Amino acid sequence: MRLFTAIDLPTDLTEALRSFVSRLRPTAEIGWSPVENLHVTTKFIGDWPEPRLDEMKRALASVPVSGAFDIAVKGLGWFPNPRHPRVFWAGVEGGEPLRTLARATEQAVAQLGVPVEERDYSPHLTLARIRETVDLDCLHKTLQSFPAGCGFDFGSFRATQFFLYLSAGGRYTQLAGFPLA
Repeated sequence: MRLFTAIDLPTDLTEALRSFVSRLRPTAEIGWSPVENLHVTTKFIGDWPEPRLDEMKRALASVPVSGAFDIAVKGLGWFPNPRHPRVFWAGVEGGEPLRTLARATEQAVAQLGVPVEERDYSPHLTLARIRETVDLDCLHKTLQSFPAGCGFDFGSFRATQFFLYLSAGGRYTQLAGFPLA
């Protein structure tokens, strides 16, 4: 079982992203993410034995939480950089509460033997993956056609829970939910 933890996006924010991606999709032949799969990942767990699923759920239920918090989705970027992009993303701003949740989740699953992520936590929504060199000029021109100062602000929401997900064949299935308050 491939597992991860994440915070779900509300419908209105998903629809704003769907409209945005629909406008961009024809401009570049890259691996656009299904908008319904977008979520704020807090920890990629990876392969986990199914007989130990309840153990994972108990560990996640023990994650200390300090209450619901606000998340904004705005800004765009490229990993690792704009000149050699592999991922096109929308920014996620959750401040210290989101970073704290990610750290606490990391610590809880590390006690079960899940490897600790060495990179800094960088919350984002993967809008597309770029697996080979393609012409992105049309995509860049389309992005420049948006009003100056729009900030690519897709909205904000109050995160009240996080979930354990199963990832299988490009489909994500919620296995358990954990309240933040």
